[in-house]
Amino acid sequence: MSRACFFGLFFLCVTMLMPALGGKEKDTAKKNVVQVSGTVRLVGTSLFPEIVITGSDKEWYVEKEEMSKLRDLQHRKVTVEGEETVVEMQFASGISAGVRRTLSNIKIISIE
Repeated sequence: MSRACFFGLFFLCVTMLMPALGGKEKDTAKKNVVQVSGTVRLVGTSLFPEIVITGSDKEWYVEKEEMSKLRDLQHRKVTVEGEETVVEMQFASGISAGVRRTLSNIKIISIE
């Protein structure tokens, strides 16, 4: 009897934990090599600073490892080439929260 109770309780716990494990998530990130022109800006807080290149119609967030290349070029217009990763962001409810574009492996082409 106690084994049956134990297995019943075990089965109940396992079935309750199954949704927490999640299913296979889609990899929505796309990587391309792009050339980007825009103004270099520093955004965020002192604890979590981020460098953003703001173009005429898009913004690209620069990876943390690449920030040192552009830190001294704030408020200047630059053209860089790098690997763009596009990620479709979603709220917890599943509604689209927009697109986040990040740049890595940056090479500075020109500075104005």
